[in-house]
Amino acid sequence: MSARRRRLVPYFLLGPGLLWLILFFVAPMFVMGYVSLESGIFPTYTFDWNFSNFGDALSAHGTQFLRAFEYSAAATVIALLIAYPLAYGIAFRGGRFKNAMLLAVVAPFFTTYLIRTLAWETILSDNGVVVNTLQTLGLVSPDGRVLATTGAVIAGLTYNFLPFMILPIYASLERLDTNLIEAAKDLYSSSRTAFLKVTLPLSMPGVVAGTLLTFIPATGDYINAQFLGGTNQAMIGNVIQSLYLVQNDRPFAAALSFILMATILLIVLIYIRFAGAEALMGEESERA
Repeated sequence: MSARRRRLVPYFLLGPGLLWLILFFVAPMFVMGYVSLESGIFPTYTFDWNFSNFGDALSAHGTQFLRAFEYSAAATVIALLIAYPLAYGIAFRGGRFKNAMLLAVVAPFFTTYLIRTLAWETILSDNGVVVNTLQTLGLVSPDGRVLATTGAVIAGLTYNFLPFMILPIYASLERLDTNLIEAAKDLYSSSRTAFLKVTLPLSMPGVVAGTLLTFIPATGDYINAQFLGGTNQAMIGNVIQSLYLVQNDRPFAAALSFILMATILLIVLIYIRFAGAEALMGEESERA
């Protein structure tokens, strides 16, 4: 093979991926950017560089915008608190039941996202076992309810995205060299100190990846708020869906979508900056 052909090989290998990104990411982003700068009333829109769409859309729906980040952040934190001990137990205490436990984690994916959410709507219904139990314990008033509340939406988000938190953390813990933990204990570290100084830092790639995989889709979600929440629990995803498909206000919907993506990107960059690129890429683990 000539030197010229060898130089072209990487470009041929990158070709399918680049084509995919152009067709299904760059082109839709261009169209959405074009629409966000239009003016008019459906079905007649005029492209006139109307940048005021961004400010007007955000000022009109700022409450739902902030609520989306509040709910997704709460769901991410709760998912992390549940996922880490569970992933730790599967990785180090699972034994011959490890595969069965992993199957239980991914089993919800065998059912569609919508059906899982509808199931939660049934579970949390006013006459369901959950509400009756909470009323018996005095945690919910006799005429109270769980559906159409903030807690119901956050619970739905946490449940639906929990596997995305568990699996990356489990992958990091599974490939962790247990000899490092034993070495720490041989050097008179307690189990708690060995966990904080060895296990937790080396599992940070999974924590960072799981956090991003949970927070990003949860922020744009609208299914949970639609079925488990009420009008006061609408998130920005519900607003965008309504603007596109119900109100036919596509410029506002496109503008809100761009603002949402830009805000998520900024938060992710700050998070990675705070957590460290090494934690995301696993370089710390490799050096260890």
